[in-house]
Amino acid sequence: MTLEQFVTSNISMIVIPLYLLSIVGETIANHFRSPQGIGDWKDNLMSIFMGLISALTNGVGAAISIGALFWAAQYQFFAIPLTVGSLILCFVLDDMRYYWHHRVAHRCRWVWAMHVTHHSSTQYNFSVALRQGWTKHFTGTMMFKVPLVLIGFDPVVVLFCGVLNPTYQFFLHTELVNKMPRWFEAIFNTPSHHRVHHGRNPQYLDANYAGTLIIWDKMFGTFVAEDEADRPDYGLVKNLETLNPLVIIFHEYWGIAKDVFSRGPNLWQRLLYIFAPPGWSHDGSRQSSSDIKQEYFQQKLVITNEVTGQTLKTQKA
Repeated sequence: MTLEQFVTSNISMIVIPLYLLSIVGETIANHFRSPQGIGDWKDNLMSIFMGLISALTNGVGAAISIGALFWAAQYQFFAIPLTVGSLILCFVLDDMRYYWHHRVAHRCRWVWAMHVTHHSSTQYNFSVALRQGWTKHFTGTMMFKVPLVLIGFDPVVVLFCGVLNPTYQFFLHTELVNKMPRWFEAIFNTPSHHRVHHGRNPQYLDANYAGTLIIWDKMFGTFVAEDEADRPDYGLVKNLETLNPLVIIFHEYWGIAKDVFSRGPNLWQRLLYIFAPPGWSHDGSRQSSSDIKQEYFQQKLVITNEVTGQTLKTQKA
């Protein structure tokens, strides 16, 4: 057995039982502390089922990404020796890589067609963390890891960091934890920050893409703090309302196909139906998440101005 096979396959034999035990433990804790976090067990079981299948399909598809990393290794500028410092550096750089992969997954419809699966649940608990798409290695964004190899990191180290990141993120999917200490919230991604990311409230759209370190969202202007007076409403802008796994996994791909082959769009517009942000349309008949968010803040500004104007009139009177 090669080392890369150990990293990509055998580690899953450790984390999957850990995930399942954590789901059971969280369910018991939610029963006593946070009943809203328990969710619908049909939905939870579907998330677990989809996660187990994704481990198989993405495990097979990983050959594409792993092959690209080891192919790129022959073109390294130099080799960075494995030390504690270099491992930490690789993890931090890979975490920034994840931020951009995740941001692209929300802003490019082709990648969103895979990632939408993860956001399709209206629940928020550990089981939702397992609800993953089955086509991750066919989106192209796994190639974002290639530069890490080119600058000198061993592909096995890059793969190892790529396992640590989603393992940390699994534990963000919970209602049990409200806020972490302030210093921790300032640096790391937390359940509070990630709840915002899963919210379909207009003010929470396209926010908090971080994997482990929330600093990337703060650096690149996508951070939104959770408003405890307006808790996230989980799910999609337009929820699917089905537990059919094939619909959940492939509905956006089917939507892309229908738009690409519909009557009316020119060639460039057909390409945009694949690569433009979700919600884009050639005739302006739909709204993207940016449109929804902009409209929300415009309405909020109008209401604020009206209230302020009314207050000033009252004070003058």
